[in-house]
Parts: sequence; structure tokens; C-alpha cells
Amino acid sequence: MPIESNSNSSESGKPEPVLEDNLQPDDFEDVGENGFVPDELATQKALSAVSALQSPRNTAVLQQARSILQGRTQPLTVKPRALLFIFVAIAITFFGIAINNWLIGMSGTLLALLISLAVLLPAVINGIRNWFSAQERALFIAFLGLVASLIGFVKFSGLGDRILAVGRRINWEASGTLAEWFGALGQILIAVIAVYVAWRQYVISKDLTIQQNLLTVQQNIITQQQTIDSYFQGVSDLVLDEEGLLEDWPQERMIAEGRTAAILSSVDGSGKAKILRFLSRSKLLTPLKRDRHLGRAILDGNGGYAEDRKAGLRVIDLGVMLAGADLGGTDLRWTDLSEANLVRADLTGCDLVKANLSRTILYEAKLDGADLNGIRLFYGFPETASPRSRTEPPNYQTGEHTGAVVEDVNFTDVQRMSEAARYYCCAWGGEKTRGTIPGGCEGIPNKLGK
Repeated sequence: MPIESNSNSSESGKPEPVLEDNLQPDDFEDVGENGFVPDELATQKALSAVSALQSPRNTAVLQQARSILQGRTQPLTVKPRALLFIFVAIAITFFGIAINNWLIGMSGTLLALLISLAVLLPAVINGIRNWFSAQERALFIAFLGLVASLIGFVKFSGLGDRILAVGRRINWEASGTLAEWFGALGQILIAVIAVYVAWRQYVISKDLTIQQNLLTVQQNIITQQQTIDSYFQGVSDLVLDEEGLLEDWPQERMIAEGRTAAILSSVDGSGKAKILRFLSRSKLLTPLKRDRHLGRAILDGNGGYAEDRKAGLRVIDLGVMLAGADLGGTDLRWTDLSEANLVRADLTGCDLVKANLSRTILYEAKLDGADLNGIRLFYGFPETASPRSRTEPPNYQTGEHTGAVVEDVNFTDVQRMSEAARYYCCAWGGEKTRGTIPGGCEGIPNKLGK
């Protein structure tokens, strides 16, 4: 943009005022305390940015700022005459020292002091202005004023004389014992501080240990989930063919059972519950109807596999894998745990809604607080149903030998137990089990006889 003529401004005799709206905020972004940065390079950048305005209104201000900055950045010059005077004063001082003349030595000393101060004072003032801001200088001077006022108050208020009078009356020889007491108190305080520091270190170490344990638990959970996912994929690839149908030959079933037994022993309760839900909903724990010649599972004509509770074969037979297992508080809804061995298993607070526990061994198991809504403990009718037998086959019509073994089971505070399940547990649980069933067992015979 061309530069406008400044004839109007020169004729008026004074520069036009600079409006704040005409200045760009980025042009003075790094401005210092007095309006300009102390560094020469930054100053030149600022002046270049101001020069870009190219307005007659700002010309006078620009020239004034340039003159101020040039004066500010001008280096300190010392005349050779002053240096000569300093050398002469030093020579006079040492000459006075050599001849041991007080007048000559003091004259040289005072002359050297005055000339040196005259040379150093501008540089010291400039350094203070550059190193310390106006606020810092004001705070330092105010602090000196506060100290001077305290000294004057103590001196002229008579407080200092009173303190000296009290000090003269003190028997300092007797106070030596007091000093020893204060020394002992100081050692005690040091010991207390050391104990406090040690206690804080213990607290911090304990917090770090807790955090490390939490991280370890989280890492274990992630590792366990990865292991379970690998198990799911491995079992699926093992028992399914390319078309997604069950192709579980005897060797494949044995490998699947071995994998299941291994992983159930290495995961916690929640991991066991995930595996059981996966196997149950995949029909791998359900006895399926088989082709007598090929051994393959038979479709039921409704999009699933036909069940055969009496003579069917399971892909994975849990057997004693869950004996004594800790499954407390886990989700086992709609799981098929029939004929599994759950001796002394902990099922406290489990969600067993619609779970199938027919012919399951629950001897001395803990089911207190579990949700038993819709649970199946037997087939047929509660009056004719009975626990499983080692010698007698089950009758799924009448319920004989289809029930779970519920002897010495703890049913304290179970939720939503049906009347049929309560009747069966009272009849075949024994005296110990009958004492824990909600609602009692009045009027229900003890068919177990003990």
C-alpha cells in the first residue's frame, strides 16, 4: 500500500493522537514492562510490525518509540579519563600504604571509591531494572522499610531496654539446666519427626502397594478373559465342522473335556460362570440324541438338536470338575448342570434362575441367599421324585431317581423357592437341610430318614 503524504500533519504542528482501535493486538504481543521488550532482536521485530501500519497518525509515535528504544539499548560507555583517575587513585592508595601515611592513603582510598561508584552505579541501576520488575523492587524496599520500622520501634518505644533489663535479672548459670532440658526436648521432637516421617513413608508405601495390587488384579482379569476367549475359540473349532454342525468324535470330546477341566481349575468364580454359560447355551453340556452308528447328534426338526435325558451323550461331561468350586455370587441362569458333582460347592448368592440341577450332587453345598426361581431339581412330581441312585435308572415320567442330592445343603435365605422345590428339599434333605429351608417343613415327611 503506498505511503500517504504527511503534509497535513506537519502543517498542524502536532501529531494526531493514536487510537487504540487502530493498533493490532498481535503487533505488541511480547511487550515488556516499559512498553518494549529488552532484547534488541525482539525490539526490531516489534518496530517492524508497527511500521506495517503505514498510517500518518502513527508516524510520530513510531519515531518516538524508536528513539526511546535506541537510547535504551545503547551500551554503557566509560570515558578513558575516568579509568585514568581510578588508576591514579589506586596508585595513591598503595603509595600511602607503603610510606604509612594516613592522609595520602585515605585520600587515595576515598578518590578510588568515589570514581569507582560513579562508573559502576549506572550499570548497577540498569542491571537492577533489567533483572527485577517494578513490583519486585517495590516489595524489597517495603521489606527494608518494615525491618527499619521494627528496629526503630524496639529502640524508641523502650521495649529494647525492658528486654535488656529482664535479661540482666536472669540467672544464666541456673538456666544452663533449662538449656539442657530444651536440648532434650529438641531431641525428642527430632525423634517424633523421624517417627512421623517413617509413618508417612509407610502410608505412602502402603498406598503404592494397594495401587500395584489393583493393577495386578486388573491385569489378571484381562489375562483371564483372553484365556477364556481362546478357550471358546478352541472348543468351537474342535467340535464344529466347516458347516457349523457338531462333529464331536470320541477323541475330540476327550480333548474338549481335558481343556475344560484345565481351564476351570485356573480361573476364578466369575470365569467359571462364563465358561459354564457358554457350554450350556451351546448345548455342549446337554445329553443329545445320537445316531447309533455314527455317533453324531441328531437334529430335532425345529432348528436345534434333540435331547435324550435317558440315553443321550454329552459333548462335555463335567463330572467332578466343579466339586468344591467357589461360584459364590455368579450368574448361572439357564445353565444345565445336571448330573454334575457339586459336592461342597459354594453357590452362595448365585443367580440360579431356570438352572437345571436334576441328578446333581449338592451334598453339603452352600446355597444361602441364592435365587432359585424356576430351578429344576427333579423331573416328574415332587411326591414321587427321589434323588439319583447308583444302581437304579432314572424314570423321567414319575421322577424316581431324577432328583438332586440335597443332603446337608444350606438353603438359608434363598429367594423365590417354589413349593415343589421346597417339598422335595424337605423330603430328601435330612434334618440339617430341613432346618435351613425358608417357610419350614411342617407337614412334609422326612423321606431320607436321618
